[in-house]
Amino acid sequence: MIHWAGRIEKELEKVLQHVTGAQQMRSIYNEKKSQFEIKRNNPRDLVERVARDISKLLNSKRKALEKLAREAEQLQKEHVWQDGNPLETSSSLELEFVDDPNFKNKVNYSSSAVQIPTDIYKGSPVILNELNWTQALERVFIENRREDSSLRWQVFGSATGMTRYYPATPWRAPNKIDLYDVRRRPWYIQGASSPKDMVIIVDVSGSVSGLTLKLMKTSVVEMLDTLSDDDYVNVASFNEKAVFVVDCFRTLVQANVRNKKIFKEAVMRMQAKGTTDYKSGFTFAFEQLLNESNAPRANCNKMIMMFTDGGEDRAQEIFEKYNWPNKTVRVFTFSVGQHNYDVTPLQWIACANKGYYFEIPSIGAIRINTQEYLDVLGRPMVLAGTKAKQVQWTNVYQDALNQLILGVMGMSRLGANGYTFAIDPNGYVLLHPNLRPKPVTLDFLDAELQDSNKEEIRRQMIDGKSGQRKIKTLIKSVDEASHQYMKLNHDPKYLGLVLPTYSENHIKANLSDQILQVQCKYSWVYPTSFTLCLYYSVSLYCNDLELANNNTEFLLNFIALMEKVTPDSKQCDNLLLHNLILDTGIIRQLVEKVWKNKDLNTYGFLAVFAATDGGITRVFPNKAAETWEEDPEPFNATYYRRSLDNKGYIFRAPYRTARDELLNPENDTIGILVSTALEMTIGGKTIKPAVVGVKLDLEAWTDKFKILASNHTDSRQGSNTCGPNRGCEMDCEANSDDLLCYLIDDGGFLIMSNQKDDWNKVGMFFSDVDPYLMYALYNNSFYNSKQSFDYQSVCERMPNSEAGAAPRGVFVPTIADFANLAWWTSAAIIISCAFFCLFGVFFADEVDAEGIDSKERSCVMIQTQYFFSNLSSSYNILQDCGNCSRSVSVSLCRLIHAKRINNTNLLFVVAEKMPCNTCEIENQFSVKEEDPCKETPEARYRKGPSTCFDSNIAVRFSDNTTHEYPPYSEEKQEHYLALNLGAC
Repeated sequence: MIHWAGRIEKELEKVLQHVTGAQQMRSIYNEKKSQFEIKRNNPRDLVERVARDISKLLNSKRKALEKLAREAEQLQKEHVWQDGNPLETSSSLELEFVDDPNFKNKVNYSSSAVQIPTDIYKGSPVILNELNWTQALERVFIENRREDSSLRWQVFGSATGMTRYYPATPWRAPNKIDLYDVRRRPWYIQGASSPKDMVIIVDVSGSVSGLTLKLMKTSVVEMLDTLSDDDYVNVASFNEKAVFVVDCFRTLVQANVRNKKIFKEAVMRMQAKGTTDYKSGFTFAFEQLLNESNAPRANCNKMIMMFTDGGEDRAQEIFEKYNWPNKTVRVFTFSVGQHNYDVTPLQWIACANKGYYFEIPSIGAIRINTQEYLDVLGRPMVLAGTKAKQVQWTNVYQDALNQLILGVMGMSRLGANGYTFAIDPNGYVLLHPNLRPKPVTLDFLDAELQDSNKEEIRRQMIDGKSGQRKIKTLIKSVDEASHQYMKLNHDPKYLGLVLPTYSENHIKANLSDQILQVQCKYSWVYPTSFTLCLYYSVSLYCNDLELANNNTEFLLNFIALMEKVTPDSKQCDNLLLHNLILDTGIIRQLVEKVWKNKDLNTYGFLAVFAATDGGITRVFPNKAAETWEEDPEPFNATYYRRSLDNKGYIFRAPYRTARDELLNPENDTIGILVSTALEMTIGGKTIKPAVVGVKLDLEAWTDKFKILASNHTDSRQGSNTCGPNRGCEMDCEANSDDLLCYLIDDGGFLIMSNQKDDWNKVGMFFSDVDPYLMYALYNNSFYNSKQSFDYQSVCERMPNSEAGAAPRGVFVPTIADFANLAWWTSAAIIISCAFFCLFGVFFADEVDAEGIDSKERSCVMIQTQYFFSNLSSSYNILQDCGNCSRSVSVSLCRLIHAKRINNTNLLFVVAEKMPCNTCEIENQFSVKEEDPCKETPEARYRKGPSTCFDSNIAVRFSDNTTHEYPPYSEEKQEHYLALNLGAC
C-alpha cells in the first residue's frame, strides 16, 4: 500500500508540473522583472485610508438625512389640519417605470410612493392629512438625489404607520394580506425610543383557554417583534407560580433575531391550567429587572408587559415593595379576549406605575395595540429636544454598505483572502464577507470561528482601544495573525482589515504607454495556432468601458479604449489596469511556450487553466472554456482562494448529494479540479501572483488510479490476480470485488474510487458512501471535526444523509476547507479602528413587503465538518464490526490502510470489504435533534447608546448627570414621533 501511494504521488507531481507549466510561469515572471516592482502594503495606512473614504461617502448620506428631517418638521408645522378630505382634488398618477440595476427594481425618479398597512383605514382624516403634507417631501427627495447620485432609497416612516419612499416603485405586496408596517422595522424601533429592558408575563391560568389563549400567544409574538438589537427581554408564564418559557434563559437576553425566534417557538407551546396569581407574575418580573447581575442589559427603560384575561387583584403590596415611590419600572397591562371582567384593576396597575392599559378583544387589534406603548416611551425623547435627534446607523440594510466599501477597497490590494469588516457597539457585523442579507443580525464571533482571542479583539474594538497583538487562531482557517487597533475618533463604529501574509506584498506593474498598447494588441487578439478563452474584470477598473453581450464585442471595446488610455489617464484605475495588462502578456507566453504544445487527452485532462492576481482567468482549450463553471473573477473563485492558502495541489470534485440525479458514464463527463498557487520570491519578498491547474477527466484518471494502486510493474507487465484466501497481495484493479480503494479530500469528500458503483458518489461526503469506514477514519484521528452553527440559514429541514457536511462551492470556503492544518498556515494581519463618520444611515436594498409565501424558512443550520488531523504517516486499522451477522455470533473484523498523499489534500484509503451488510457502530454522522439553548451562545460584551431617555422630565447621560428640559406640547410630541426617516 505504501508503494502504491508513492507511485500516485510521483505520477501526480510529474504530470501536473509538466502540463500546468508552473515552473515556466515563474521563469516568465523573472524575465519580466523590469516591467514591475514588488510593493509592500502598509496595513495601518490601508485601514486609515478606507476609513477616510467611507467617512466621506457616508457623510453625504447623513447630510441628506438631516436635511430631510428639517424639511419634514417645517412642512408639518406649516400644515393646516383639514377635517374634510384634503386629497379630494388629487388624482392618482399612472407612472412609467424604468429598470435600475442599483435598485434591483423598476423605479420612477419623478415621484415618491406610499404604502399603508392593510389594518389601517386609508380614509381616516389622520392618514389623509399626512398624505397631504408629506407630498411636499418629494422635492427634498429629488434634491438629495441630485446632490448625491449614490443615494439609494429615501424613506419617511410615520407614527401612524404610513411609509413614503423614493424613488417610486411598484410595491411588491404578496397575494395574501400585506403585513408590512414601518413601525416594526428595526431602524424605526431604534429611532422611536431608547433601549428597553422588558419582561413579558403571560397569564396561563385555566380561565385562559381556546381563542383567548391563541390571542394571547399571538400578542406576545407581536410584542417581541417591536424589540430591536439594543433591547433585552425575558418571557414567563404564570398561574399560581411563574416559570421561564425558555428554561435556559434565566436572565434577560438580547432581543436579536435568534433569541426572539426561540421565545416565539416556546410561547406557542404554552398551555393553560391552574388559577391566577398576579403576585407571582409581578414578583418574577421585578426580580428579573431589579436584581444585580453581571449579564448585559440595556440599562435604560425598564418595563413589564402583562397579558391576562382579567382579574380582581391589584397586587399593590408587590409595587410598594419593588417599584414605589420612584417608579423606575413602567407596567403595561393588556386585557386579552372578550369577557365581562372588571378591567378597573388592570387600568389601576398600569396608571399607578407610569404605564398604559390596552384591550385586545380580537385578532385585528393585536398589531396596533402591541406597538402603541412605543408612543409612551418616545415622549422623553421629545422632551429632550435636539439632544434626542441622533442619526443612527443600524445593521439592517447592510448590502448597500457592502457595495460602498467594495468600491472604496478597489485599489487596496488586499488579495483574494484579505477583507474588511466592521462591527457596531452590539458586536454585530455591518460588513463581513460571511454576512448574508437575511437574517441581518450576525455577531462577529459567529461570522468567524469563536475563540478567546477573537473575544478579546471584539471587546477592544467595541471599547475603541488601541493596541497590537499577534496570535495564532482559527479564522475559519488556522492563522497566525497580528492585530493592531487604532482609535480614529469617538464614533461607536469600528473597521477591521484582514491581510494574509502573502498579500503584504503585491505586484505594481510599470508599463509605459507604448508597452501598454503593444501588450494590449498582442495579448488580446486570438492567435491562429490555438484557441483560448479569456475572462476578465476590466469593467471594474475602467469607468468608460462599454459593456457587451459577448466576449468578442467586449474585447474590441476594450482594445479601442486602451488605444486612448495614457499612464496618467483618469478613465481607469491605472494600478489595476497595468497589472491586468502585465498578466495578459505573461499568460500569453505561458500558452505559447507550454499549453499549446500539449495534447491534454494524452494525460487524461479536460482543461488547463491559470488565474492571476491581476484579474485574468484563462482556460484552454476553448471547448473546455465554454463549459467552465467556476467564477471567472479569481478573487471570487473557491479554488483560487483555497490554493493561495495551501501548499501543494488542491483536489476538488463537483459537490453532490444523495438526492442528485444519477450520471451516465457514457454520456456525462465529470471533471476533478486540481489547482496550486504559484509562489515565488523576488528581491527577498514572497508573492503568490497566480494559481495554475487542470481539470482531470474522472473516467480516465480512475483507470490510471487503479493501475497505480495495483501490482502492475511500471512497464504494466506481470499483473497477478489474487483473492482474499490466496497467498499473494491483492490490488485495487484486479480485486475490486474484494478491495475498496479511495482517494478522499481533506474535507471528507470522495474524489476517486475503484468501485464502478461509486461513479455517482464522487463529490459526496464520505459518510454517504461508506459510513462505517468514515467512522473508522474519524475514530482513529485521521480526521478532526468542528461543529458550527449557521445562524443565517434559510432552508428546509435536511435529510439525515446530508448532515455530515455542507457544499463547498461557495464564495467563502467552509470550515472543513479552512480549518485544515495543511491549509492556512500563512500569517494574517488584522487591523481594526473606529469608523470615522457613522452617525448612521438607513440603507435598503429593496422595497419589499413582509409575509411573502415561501417554501424556505429561517433556521439555524448545525454543521459538523471534518478536516485532516496532524497525522502524516501511514496507519493500519483493524475495525471490529461486532456481531454483524444475525446467523453468526462471532466478532468479525476488516483491515484498513490509510496514508496521506504528500503535497496534496488527499487521503489514500485501502480497505477490505465489509464482512456483512451492517455493523454495530453508532452512526457518528446522523442528524441529532438539538436543544435550542445549545445553539445560543452565552451573553456577549456590548455597549448600548451613551444617552438614555427614560423619564418625562429628565434625560440621563452615561456620566449619570441629568439635564432638564422645558415641557413641550402634545402636538410637538406627536410630531417628533413621526420623524423616523431613512436616507441611503
